[in-house]
Amino acid sequence: MSLAPSPITPDHTPSRVVRVLLVDDQAIIGETVRRMLAGEPDIELHVCTDPTQAIPLANRILPTVILQDLVMPEVDGLLLVKFYRANPTTRETPMVVLSSKEEPKVKARAFALGANDYLVKLPDKLELIARIRYHSQAYLNLQERNEAYRKLQESQEELAQELHRAAIYVKSLLPAPIPEGPATIDWHFVPCASLGGDMFGYHWHDEDNLIVYLLDVSGHGVGSSLLAVSAANVIAARSLANTDFLNPEEVMARLNDVFQMDRQDGKYFTILYAVFHKPSRKLRFCNAAHPSGLLYTGPIGGPRKLIELESQNPMVGMLPPGMPFEGGEVQLDESAILLLYSDGAFEVPKADDVMWTYEEFLEFLQPRIGSATLKVELHTHLKELRGVDLLTDDLSIMDVHL
Repeated sequence: MSLAPSPITPDHTPSRVVRVLLVDDQAIIGETVRRMLAGEPDIELHVCTDPTQAIPLANRILPTVILQDLVMPEVDGLLLVKFYRANPTTRETPMVVLSSKEEPKVKARAFALGANDYLVKLPDKLELIARIRYHSQAYLNLQERNEAYRKLQESQEELAQELHRAAIYVKSLLPAPIPEGPATIDWHFVPCASLGGDMFGYHWHDEDNLIVYLLDVSGHGVGSSLLAVSAANVIAARSLANTDFLNPEEVMARLNDVFQMDRQDGKYFTILYAVFHKPSRKLRFCNAAHPSGLLYTGPIGGPRKLIELESQNPMVGMLPPGMPFEGGEVQLDESAILLLYSDGAFEVPKADDVMWTYEEFLEFLQPRIGSATLKVELHTHLKELRGVDLLTDDLSIMDVHL
């Protein structure tokens, strides 16, 4: 125990040492308290007899409790209580006011200004030590909790930065839109804050066959995105052995063989994979538990009918290796628009916590089919439904004009 200020290490980690600041202009009070605490090795006592120096000293020693006399020359003790609460360093420090007598009005004002306790000086030694330990312990626990929150916030900020960098990386892997040619393709991709597992791609396999696909890995975070990127790379590089990439059912079965969920940390993915054969205008597809592809087809300039490319299969990674997948084939009319999207395009909790329905999603799309602004309008509408800009899942939507 020392009457002189102890050096304070500039460390965020709170010390468990009880550090008392006594502010009292009477030296005899300081000496009396020093003797009371002499047998307590974990308690440091710092005495300030000049009230004008109380706050500078508190800023330097960082007390765990302040014992504040109310009657002093030059500065009113209650005014100091107010100043302590306005001072960032002592805003949360417990304060015990010391008064020469029990005065309800003074006590009430002290508590109103931010005091934590009130003692008639000087109390019994055991009571004083008990109050010092009680308030200091509560303050130290608060400091430790604040430190834990600070570290958690830092960790969350680092994670958010990692997710942001991962989102930029994922977006950089997406193919450029195709503005002209026998098939035109455009898309809109908005990663959610926690980064979902959306990924999509398209390429001409040869001059007659266009391959398009969109997949969504279970869960959120970097792990889901890495799996999505891996699956897309396998398709884009045609690196599945003994696989005819013009056969959607075969591609799906081989993806299931390679990406078994027990080898992917329990993750699986949905995917819609389609092949457009330009000469015959036939579209072959296989849907593994993915949201239905929406195919609007009809004569040029005429009405289009809606055909939903629904799923007949489980997610990729869930079936044992070697299991077959079922596909389908559609004959396209002179004009066709294929919309592929992830479930983040319609499974959206509205501001009132009621989910936007799939039927409402289709009603929103219907008058906008063929519009170049459909995708952006959808994103804007989802934000309006949510009442905030952040979405709960990745939003991916791709329109293919065939």
